[in-house]
Amino acid sequence: MPLLVKICGLSTRETLDVALASGADMVGFVFFPPSPRHLSLEKARELGAVAKGRATKVALTVDADDATFENIIDALRPDILQIHGQETTARVRDIKQKFGLPVMKALAVETAADLAALPGYAAVADRILFDARAPKGATRPGGLGAVFDWHVLENLDLKLPFMVSGGLNAGNVAEAVRVTRAGGVDVSSGVERTPGVKDVEMIREFIRAARATQELTVR
Repeated sequence: MPLLVKICGLSTRETLDVALASGADMVGFVFFPPSPRHLSLEKARELGAVAKGRATKVALTVDADDATFENIIDALRPDILQIHGQETTARVRDIKQKFGLPVMKALAVETAADLAALPGYAAVADRILFDARAPKGATRPGGLGAVFDWHVLENLDLKLPFMVSGGLNAGNVAEAVRVTRAGGVDVSSGVERTPGVKDVEMIREFIRAARATQELTVR
């Protein structure tokens, strides 16, 4: 299957247009106030209309309550929900049932021991996103530019589609795909000039580099 490329944390029309024109499969929008990429519902409505039918719209939340999900879904009309907090397997199941949308669960990875929770989440989520574990004291769980040891995922036997994230950029995405055999890659800080400020040329370069790795993917 073709490698899926996700550009996350988009917040302006210009950068969204470039991501779409460059062939991003997924475009991610962050709804988490501590993040420099946090999007207002009004802006989400505007950008969501632009992306409709051109790429998979992903709404990223962190331990959001039902009212927050309802507001986001009303504004963005996302195709998939990405949950990036401490949500339990029961909460994942509950979100899917209540909102009728696919769920991608992010799992923080540092060592092989962090994969212990994977079977439970794989049983209820539609897709898994492996991201680097945030350092102690961090105010948000992702988008920090940290890379984890991709070899932790080497020879992973997971029937569910999965993506990798965490410190990816145009220079290392090929190696990440080669080691993990992931079906998708997700970038945010790796295409930014400063936290929350995307660079259009870096977006283009990342997508080009990711596309060049497609023959390496196996699922």
